Amino acid sequence: MDALCKANGTFAINLLKMLGEEDHSRNVFFSPLSLSSVLTMVLMGAKGNTAAQMSQALCLNEGGDVHRGFQSLLREVSTSGPQCLLRTANRLFGEKTCDFLPAFKESCQKFYQADLEELSFAEDTEECRKHINDWVMEKTEGKISEILGSGTVGPLTKLVLVNAIYFKGKWNEQFNRKHTRGMPFKTNQEKKTVQMMFKQAKFKMGHVEEVPAQVLELPYVGAELSMLILLPDENTDLAVNIS
Repeated sequence: MDALCKANGTFAINLLKMLGEEDHSRNVFFSPLSLSSVLTMVLMGAKGNTAAQMSQALCLNEGGDVHRGFQSLLREVSTSGPQCLLRTANRLFGEKTCDFLPAFKESCQKFYQADLEELSFAEDTEECRKHINDWVMEKTEGKISEILGSGTVGPLTKLVLVNAIYFKGKWNEQFNRKHTRGMPFKTNQEKKTVQMMFKQAKFKMGHVEEVPAQVLELPYVGAELSMLILLPDENTDLAVNIS
């Protein structure tokens, strides 16, 4: 699984660079695991040059059983408990007139816990769109109500890949609401006053010389999951350092 995790990390960084190319100052929020898992699922149905290009884009160039690796990885990242919940869900929605190979559908279920549900995009596009949105809303506890906007699917749509990821956890060291206060936050262009949480406690910290930036680990209850925060050193231009 180490090689797969390394590939996923490289894919995530490459994608972050691409998403930040147009405007280095805007916020970017995405789930690399969601993208790599659904694309690797499609890879099972690809051949020849298409498969080679997809493998290259996903940084899967070291061989090994990638799909069994994802099977283990998705099982490993799933956490359920009273204090912390991390859940992922994959599903394929395919045009019912298409003849999807049984072996492909079986492999999607086996390795990615993803069923292929047949819909009629050709006959009722809007109803299919609403059905997919309802599935995502259910899997994200109502947090995402419309992942597919009007016009994103049409009568010629053959296959829609969906990954939903939901996380809710409590900090191991809780923040007190009454300590939240306005503090300066610096962007490349200016300084702004924003509302920031405040907590005085002992946390793991480090420093990455290559960026350079400080790294802070904020564990959730149980310490199985953590949030890692990178804070660039003063006058560090991230637009240069992630290129």
